[in-house]
Amino acid sequence: MKSNLKLKKRLKRKISIRKKINGTAVKPRMSVYRSLKNIYVQLVDDTTGKTILNASTNDKDIRGQLKYGGNVEAAKKIGEIVAKRAQEKNITEVTFDRNGFRYHGRIKELADAARANGLKF
Repeated sequence: MKSNLKLKKRLKRKISIRKKINGTAVKPRMSVYRSLKNIYVQLVDDTTGKTILNASTNDKDIRGQLKYGGNVEAAKKIGEIVAKRAQEKNITEVTFDRNGFRYHGRIKELADAARANGLKF
């Protein structure tokens, strides 16, 4: 039952965050989700409701480079890849949506890696 309570709290935080954050075509929302085994990132244009690009530890080209997708090293790699793919589509600024997760560990490392590779938020 404890995990159910933790999920409810996270979803409540997520709703509170999403009221304040909105993505556009020029400055999309960078939505991050972490599971126990993988990390997923999307750049979303909320005005049209479309995903501009995505990356995860499940992608075929990324999966071969990582031993495990649910650790800090995988988060750093995904942050680098998202920043590079965003720059290819001429996106330099995003709004960061941590999806209710605490800003530490894998979420923080992903954000730091994306910033180090050219994304601004």
